[in-house]
Amino acid sequence: QVQVVESGGDLVQAGESLRLSCVVSGSISSINAMGWYRQAPGKQRELVATLTSGGITHYSDSVKGRFLISRASIKNTVYLFLNSLKPEDTAVYYCNGIISSFGGTSGSYWGQGTQVTVSS
Repeated sequence: QVQVVESGGDLVQAGESLRLSCVVSGSISSINAMGWYRQAPGKQRELVATLTSGGITHYSDSVKGRFLISRASIKNTVYLFLNSLKPEDTAVYYCNGIISSFGGTSGSYWGQGTQVTVSS
């Protein structure tokens, strides 16, 4: 069994920064990729940033240059640094992992989300 847990969401003012954390635990053989997604009220969930096991990153155009996804020194932990936040960044942020378990299966695992609210 694999668990994905996000943390770090908060209420901040425009222009401020946040760091979101995503911790993966459980029966993990390898983590193939990690990603952050977000869903604003009334909108579909959208990709924010991804990081492959090889270190390749990808960002949506709306966050490129402001957000940074990186591995933490802590095992199985990924950060999302949110800088120069804007009110339109307000959303629930979800972490996703493409993970292979010791049982030999591979799947996509989601966390419960963490709320980021940016006031103007």
